[in-house]
Amino acid sequence: MMTDSKDHLRDDRKEQIKRAALKVFAQCGLIGTKMDMIAKEAQISVGLSYRYFKSKDEILTELIKVAIEGSNEAFALIKSMSGLPIDKVRTLTNEILQEDNYHFILMQQVISADELPKEVAELLKTYDSAVMIDTLTAIIDAGQHAGQFIEGNPRKLAMWYLTSVVGLMNIQTMEIEGYSLPDADFMMRLIVKTNPM
Repeated sequence: MMTDSKDHLRDDRKEQIKRAALKVFAQCGLIGTKMDMIAKEAQISVGLSYRYFKSKDEILTELIKVAIEGSNEAFALIKSMSGLPIDKVRTLTNEILQEDNYHFILMQQVISADELPKEVAELLKTYDSAVMIDTLTAIIDAGQHAGQFIEGNPRKLAMWYLTSVVGLMNIQTMEIEGYSLPDADFMMRLIVKTNPM
């Protein structure tokens, strides 16, 4: 019974450190993040953080595993979701624009990084970042045929839309006083026809 309690406490502490690390990585970047910053955000000592993780790279590896799984699940769900294309884009946008969607931000940092820890680089080989664009492209194309979305190359519209959302998420990490993310309906004005059918 005592072992279960210790294991539970250990798991809780690891989750606490990972949540803190996720926020710090999102705000400070892969290079700018240090173990002492993670410990401070987790409100623990640096020494204690090293009892659970050998390095920030080890934490990053665990975070990327979760981020890849989450991203794959989200896009598989959107792809298989029934309903109108406009509803699919709204659902996807709501998913991305969550206030604390640091996994999404972290994935963007990792994808665009020049250098990565070996374990993270290996994990990234299992992730197809084109799925995000391909999925949104297909939805926009279907929405154009249904008269819901503006005209234009659906792939370009998908990339521009995602770039706008990613940019907003990155600004969110700066914690600018008074800044808040727009809602999905505001963002969708970029691609939805003024009077969709």
